[in-house]
Amino acid sequence: MTNKINIYKHFLVILSLFVSFSVFAQEPTMVSEQKETASEEPKSEKFNAGELIIDHIIDAHEWHVAGHIALPLPIILYSSEKGLSMFSSSHLEGGEVYNGYKLIKNDIVEVNEDGTTNEAATAKLWDISITKNVASMFISILLMLWMFTSAAKAYKRNPGKAPKGMQGLLEPLIIFVRDDIAKSAIGEKKYKRYLPFLLTVFFFIWVNNLMGLIPFLPGGANLTGNIAIGMTLAIVVFLITIFTANWNYWRHIIAMPGVPIGVLVILTPIEIFGMFLKPMVLMIRLFANMLAGHIIALSFFCLIFIFAEMSTGLGYGVAVFSVAFTIFMGMLELLVAFLQAYVFTLLAAMYFGAAIEEHHHEEAHH
Repeated sequence: MTNKINIYKHFLVILSLFVSFSVFAQEPTMVSEQKETASEEPKSEKFNAGELIIDHIIDAHEWHVAGHIALPLPIILYSSEKGLSMFSSSHLEGGEVYNGYKLIKNDIVEVNEDGTTNEAATAKLWDISITKNVASMFISILLMLWMFTSAAKAYKRNPGKAPKGMQGLLEPLIIFVRDDIAKSAIGEKKYKRYLPFLLTVFFFIWVNNLMGLIPFLPGGANLTGNIAIGMTLAIVVFLITIFTANWNYWRHIIAMPGVPIGVLVILTPIEIFGMFLKPMVLMIRLFANMLAGHIIALSFFCLIFIFAEMSTGLGYGVAVFSVAFTIFMGMLELLVAFLQAYVFTLLAAMYFGAAIEEHHHEEAHH
């Protein structure tokens, strides 16, 4: 089921990118068409689907609400020359320069007095601002704290009674992660050591996936589609794996028992490379699948405006198709949001289980 959904999404991503790039390729064929006389009215700027999609899926220093309304976010910068600077992102709207800083394509640069970019100072600039993705992560953390605190209080108030409310929502998911992921991949004896991390990762990815599907504040941020988030989670999984691994795990990676030395010269580098490849698979899988969902939904919305410029009548027909298909993709993304949280947690648990798996002779001895 997961493979079919991934193949289907990859096809739609290629289709949506083709539509976006076709907009970029549209250029005037005659120079005379680009010139405007004083008597002519200024031509309206063509709709740029690629730019709109990129603006929605990348991180930003403000949170777009609707139309030209945006919620400014705090900018926090540290420069060796100017020290710590904190101000609102509203000061940098429209390419304005504030306190020697300027916002260019969502990147903050330090500028000279004549307005040119100071590349040497910009290279040493530390940008620790609260961006849209960071704000979304804080909101999701607060939401998760509220969810689990409510469930914990319900257990204390009604011990032994049937769960209801938030407790009833979380308990089946917690049992699912414990029984179908942790116990099955790690084992009955040692799963409890890893269960808190697996539960945290599962709910963090699932909640942020769902929040990313909400088109308005406090949703709409592409947090799990940001490769930095996937990389951070994958690095944590990698560190837990190597620091909790037993001797049997390292022996099979460095010098697999029963393999001739001549073969080990080839096999050992492959095993070491595979050890680093596993977290990369976790990172790319989460990043690519969630990013693809956002691109597909936005691409079909853009079709409405693209065909509206070509023909008004056709634009209305495409609008019905695009909205219907976007709703379908939204329903599919609800399933994908859960599947990606499940797959990431399951693969992490399998890596943990392989790292602490005991040798068969040791198991027989115990």
